Amino acid sequence: MSVKRGVSVGGSVTSTSLEVTRSPFDIGVQQLERAAAAMDLDPNVLEILRRPQRVLSVYFPVRMDSGSVRVFHGIRSQYNNALGPYKGGVRYHPDVTVEEVMALSMWMTWKSAIAGLPYGGGKGGVVVNPKALSRGELERLSRGYFSAIAEVVGPHRDIPAPDVYTDSQVMAWFMDEYSKISGHNVFGVVTGKPLIVGGSLGRDTATARGLSLVVGEAMKKLGFDLGTASVAVQGYGNAGSYSHMFLERMGATVVAVSDSKGGILSNDGLKYSDVSAHKRKTGSVRDFSGCDNITNRELLELDVDVLVPAALENQITGKNAGRIGARLVAEAANGPTTPEADDILGGRGVEVIPDVLANAGGVTTSYLEWVQNLQSYYWTASEVDARLRDVMTAAFDWVWWSKEENEVDLRTGAYIYAIMWVAEAMKVRGWV
Repeated sequence: MSVKRGVSVGGSVTSTSLEVTRSPFDIGVQQLERAAAAMDLDPNVLEILRRPQRVLSVYFPVRMDSGSVRVFHGIRSQYNNALGPYKGGVRYHPDVTVEEVMALSMWMTWKSAIAGLPYGGGKGGVVVNPKALSRGELERLSRGYFSAIAEVVGPHRDIPAPDVYTDSQVMAWFMDEYSKISGHNVFGVVTGKPLIVGGSLGRDTATARGLSLVVGEAMKKLGFDLGTASVAVQGYGNAGSYSHMFLERMGATVVAVSDSKGGILSNDGLKYSDVSAHKRKTGSVRDFSGCDNITNRELLELDVDVLVPAALENQITGKNAGRIGARLVAEAANGPTTPEADDILGGRGVEVIPDVLANAGGVTTSYLEWVQNLQSYYWTASEVDARLRDVMTAAFDWVWWSKEENEVDLRTGAYIYAIMWVAEAMKVRGWV
């Protein structure tokens, strides 16, 4: 495969009038096509990569506590398995769509390839507000969904994991339901499980740990001192809260954080232990003592060194990219920045560590958990952390090399690197 050097990707678009509302999958395809143009990708490979290999849509009944039955919509998108089994999380959210899940499965394909993992990309979702369910209803919903998709998943076929509003307990229910169907324990069918049933040490914090590692590497490349850096974190779930913790440990000062109810700002800095305790007690980071309450929009536009979007897709768009105050954006969330925003940020000299690299720590440690399950041999936390560090720093070095070699932005460099691996596997296997 030839790689075309010096291709201009994105130009210097600064007008917000060019941006139109598109589905996450349309955005993913645009990102793919940008990279394909920059690397002179075989058009036959591109034709295959423009769509998932399979999208399963299921409707399954759940008995509610009231005795009534509700039917829920579940989705599983399997994008590409040229490099190995499909891999990707399952999210529970009222706004889940087929197009969103398809996009996430595409991004998982690139993420696995960048990390050098023997995985393809998949993603799943259920259209539901899990906060409105009792624990019993949540368990019945989880078992119903996994039973409905059981024929297309498996430890050598497709391995789901936690995502938005799913956790280790949901994974345990998934695993148990699949094991009942299979007639024996199949711990390796999902990752992100509790330790007692085949989970891995270090999995809960892996996404944030991986992000902090690549932020540290990027700051070195850019000539910034992370020890004196200010940070804002949008989203305070697993990835966002632990990003706060790890970046604080590395010496950075986290001055603002937010969740779905809003955010808080303190120029003196926010301690992870204090904010997380407040969140557990009150259900939100809002109204934390000694801080100003701010909106999520205001947080994104703060004048900080590092911005960590750790919420949902399409947070930085053509409409607000010109007001982003950070020098470095590290995408803990999947798809938080649109292509139009990438153009504007690039024109302003803002470096973006793309999601397919920045949050690859989660899938990397999921892979380590899966390997442990397959061999029934488990590692210490320090062994897991050392392997994660090796994978993430190597991935960063390769993506940075691709960016400079092809004279493109970091996201396009990451895509070029990932697509090269996937395309080579497709060709060797005789798909094209």
